[in-house]
Amino acid sequence: MKITPHGAARAVTGSQHLVEACGRRILLDCGMFQGHRQESEKLNRSQAYDPASIDAVVLSHAHIDHSGNLPTIVKNGFRGTIVSTFATRDLSAIMLPDSAHIQRGDIEYLNRKRRKKGLPDLQPLYEMDDVMKALELFVSIPYGRPFDLFDGVKVRFLEAGHILGSSQVELELREGGKTTTLLFSGDLGRKGRPILRDPDLSARPDFLLMESTYGGRLHEPPEEAMDKLSEVLNRTSESGGKVIVPSFSVGRTQEVLYYLHELLIADRVPQLPIYVDSPLSFNATEVYMLHPECFDARMRELVQDRQTPFNSESVRFTQNVEDSKALNHDTSPMIIISASGMCENGRILHHLKNNVGDPRSTILVVGFMAANTLGRRLVERAPTVSIFGESYERKARVEVINGFSAHADSEGLYAYASVVGERAGRITLVHGEEEQALSLRDRLREGLQKDVLVPRMHEVIRL
Repeated sequence: MKITPHGAARAVTGSQHLVEACGRRILLDCGMFQGHRQESEKLNRSQAYDPASIDAVVLSHAHIDHSGNLPTIVKNGFRGTIVSTFATRDLSAIMLPDSAHIQRGDIEYLNRKRRKKGLPDLQPLYEMDDVMKALELFVSIPYGRPFDLFDGVKVRFLEAGHILGSSQVELELREGGKTTTLLFSGDLGRKGRPILRDPDLSARPDFLLMESTYGGRLHEPPEEAMDKLSEVLNRTSESGGKVIVPSFSVGRTQEVLYYLHELLIADRVPQLPIYVDSPLSFNATEVYMLHPECFDARMRELVQDRQTPFNSESVRFTQNVEDSKALNHDTSPMIIISASGMCENGRILHHLKNNVGDPRSTILVVGFMAANTLGRRLVERAPTVSIFGESYERKARVEVINGFSAHADSEGLYAYASVVGERAGRITLVHGEEEQALSLRDRLREGLQKDVLVPRMHEVIRL
């Protein structure tokens, strides 16, 4: 038995971990690489394994850095089963087509500029037909119910508390008269976050493969984050600017709406219009409402009372391009939540282009920004940024609030490893930039006296 990370190793995007056991090749996640455009393009277009040789993909959740290359491997010969929770499948059914649509739109925009320079056209990573073929391969199972994937291979999903449908993946592997339990944490949420249930800590695997996104960082308390959010909204409104919020359409957007709703009903911020400029965010919010089985007790009460943060009078979902463009001509104070979360593609690029040079406005970062992304450049408060290949002077303020992160911080990860990893002979850390992963490794080694490994890309790990 062995496992090989082909993505998200000393990095946070492109989650792909190949498990070889019981005569089968099983891929945990099949995420898209995000970051430096040329490097990401190369990684996304050439897999380190033969897609046709993969027997199944087990998907932890629907975020594109975990699911976005599913159509790519289908295009390149994968014909196996894709296993997920029901909510993950439903979110994938809107996120993967959106990914193909965004690629097509961005490629057309870039190709117009390339043709003027006499450069050849670029092609998208995959087309809508590849997405549809991938969706036909999904099989969904509920949380907590063991599923016989192959002879000797059993799968069980446990709540991860990260986004709707997110799961920890437990693989029970029976080979040569021995049973080994592998647990892949997926992306772990935080205890006490709104909308979703807390992560399930009931598993006790022999081998723990876990994320380390914030392995060396602590999040600010939610109360402090709410205070900072209130201050940002009030200050920007008084200056007459806009608050631009790059946000993942699934998970982060719904949580931001929740927190804004809480501030509005408490009369702590002005009644600014809130525009969610992302068709995907609208569709994802609709999917959220189809899966109350994933909600915590408070959210179920709000749904029952028909007072959810998603149907507030202040919230307006923009559906078409004309409505999106109109926001750039409206000079009144407002909040614009738009995708993508790391500012690499989609409508957020147009809002940044039109507002990054306005000193009255604020770019509000509420989530992790991977290295080599425009989002990271903004977090670092670079004086100039490149958008669509053009340079723009940054005059807008940049504020970062990590208290809304959907990832567990260093304390949460340590607590998770100490409980769930109690019987694990080894803990392997993935999905974290090198500094963060190594920081958590050192802490776990010292505090838990465990064998902790931080593998590199394509490094084979024997179970």
